[in-house]
Amino acid sequence: MSLLSLEAVHARLGAKPVLESADLSVASGQVVVLCGPNGAGKSSAIRVAAGLLPIHAGEVRLGDERLDRLSHRERAMRFAYLPQERRIAWNLPAVEVAALGAPFLSGSAALIKARAVLEEVGVGHLADRGVAEMSGGERARVLLARALTADAPLLLADEPIADLDPDAQRLVLERLRARADTGAGVLVSLHDLTLAAAVADRIVVMDQGQVIADASPMQALSPEVLLQVFGLDGVWIEGRDGPLLAARRAQ
Repeated sequence: MSLLSLEAVHARLGAKPVLESADLSVASGQVVVLCGPNGAGKSSAIRVAAGLLPIHAGEVRLGDERLDRLSHRERAMRFAYLPQERRIAWNLPAVEVAALGAPFLSGSAALIKARAVLEEVGVGHLADRGVAEMSGGERARVLLARALTADAPLLLADEPIADLDPDAQRLVLERLRARADTGAGVLVSLHDLTLAAAVADRIVVMDQGQVIADASPMQALSPEVLLQVFGLDGVWIEGRDGPLLAARRAQ
């Protein structure tokens, strides 16, 4: 079942076009990864899907409903959103921050759920610590827990592994993969192409606001696309845990 679809979407930031006739979809049980250079339109596509960036043409649908016809409550029930920004204004305990992801549960039930999800993402021992007293990587996991606590059928995550150490990157992607394996849909933007290929069912390659490729990882990140979009002379090598990209800048 399709949980999200963008159909011929055009969007602008001020006078600058950021999406041009963009099409993409996410189905139940899928991890769909957005890849592309900086400024390609990845974050804009996720913000459009979350209703945070208005569109000028095209249509955004959550399931069989148009996004613009859903109330804020209905949107909150259908998807969770994890933005790039990791700043948290108040020094709340991690468990209270994570519990904000479950606004439809009672206070005690939300806290119980939040503690379980903090354990899931490896920071259960920090549940009662203030988020201002944590490292950036620890706060990133708390914010991921907030999104996962929502238990929404669709998860939108914008660069969730940026600036994390390799172990934390793998843990975050494993949790996103696990949610998809239970039937949720996940749309996530990533810069690391090897990690994208490892976690994705489909990769959507974007450049200058347009969808250049939408296919399985090896098809979407073919040598031709690597050269055209990323300026890389690259090949894929089969590793112990999946494909590895061997690449250098094209001369």
